[in-house]
Amino acid sequence: MNLKVCYVFLITIMTHNLFLGQMDKTFLDPPKLIKNPSSVKNYSPESRKFTGISSLAISPKGRMWATWYSGITPGEDFNNYVVVATSGDNGQTWEEVLVIDPDEQGPVRAFDPELWIDPEGKLWIFWSQSIHKEMDKHYDGINTGVWVLKVDDAEDSNPSWPTPKRIIDGIMMCKPIVLSTGEWVLPVSTWQINDGAKAVISVDHGQSWQVRGSVNVPELFRNADEHMIIERKDGTLWMLVRTKYGIGESISKDKGYSWTSLIPSKIQHPTARFFIYRLNSGNLLLVKHGPIDMKIGRSHLMAFVSKDDGHSWSEGLLLDQRKDVSYPDGQQTADGSIYITYDYKRKGDQQILVTNFSEDDIALGSDKSILEVYKRRRIISQGGKK
Repeated sequence: MNLKVCYVFLITIMTHNLFLGQMDKTFLDPPKLIKNPSSVKNYSPESRKFTGISSLAISPKGRMWATWYSGITPGEDFNNYVVVATSGDNGQTWEEVLVIDPDEQGPVRAFDPELWIDPEGKLWIFWSQSIHKEMDKHYDGINTGVWVLKVDDAEDSNPSWPTPKRIIDGIMMCKPIVLSTGEWVLPVSTWQINDGAKAVISVDHGQSWQVRGSVNVPELFRNADEHMIIERKDGTLWMLVRTKYGIGESISKDKGYSWTSLIPSKIQHPTARFFIYRLNSGNLLLVKHGPIDMKIGRSHLMAFVSKDDGHSWSEGLLLDQRKDVSYPDGQQTADGSIYITYDYKRKGDQQILVTNFSEDDIALGSDKSILEVYKRRRIISQGGKK
């Protein structure tokens, strides 16, 4: 290689590294918090061409919170921003109270939000920020981070929003859990890097976070991870991971420090997010597409119960049979009601929905229960409609 070629190569590398450095710096900047977003043209529901990937949390006194991400272009791209809405009447009506947007049409996007009520009743709003999606797949884990807003009073419909805080590298798609030890666990992923499905632990109620252990998803099967973790009654941790073949599983016997190799779960599923949750009864709830032993597309959202920590499952309760329903998330309240949110046709109808049912409804699985679930279905948000 002659000197001229070496010089050009060196300049190219330096320019590339400088570009990444600039993008990383932009990515690390706290996003803008826009109150009353519906009054701002670019954030109104009518302006949206993409709406999806929702999460739900309910305060101890019943105030409901929902989040999802949207954009003024029809896709998962640099225009994405996070929306936060609340309801004080059990989901009958909703008000969008906040938009989280790093830089409007700039290269940084906000996406994959998640809501959680901690043991003290405080509301946590998590989301991820990264540079343009086309860069994500090459530099994920370097330029992507999990951010959080913690709201002390989850009953307040118009809280004082704190300054957003970046807590760790990666993407967090699903709910945290609290272990029997009192430790909090976040399921954080770095999609394109080995040992990407991580267990991130806080021993101080969310003041600080550290990676305790992780599961390697083989590159051949790696997708978006979107893993969830359950602590079984025997003290082991059970991790379920979204893969190209459906759902993989791994076990930790030491509270997340080490994990078994990922193997296919007996639960059949498309490459899509599912939802698993410990109910008040001690049983497990699973919301997925189609029957337990059948792999279908993104339709027929169904709810199942397991009384033996996921080794076997009940017959399912159909929540929504339509094509293009996806990404369930939810919470059970103290009275036993189970609330599930999901999206429908992200680039078409752009609906964010919520419905509710009980554990008994799942056990019955009858036409009457299905009809009741349908009657309780509410639209939280609908983009692109005038």
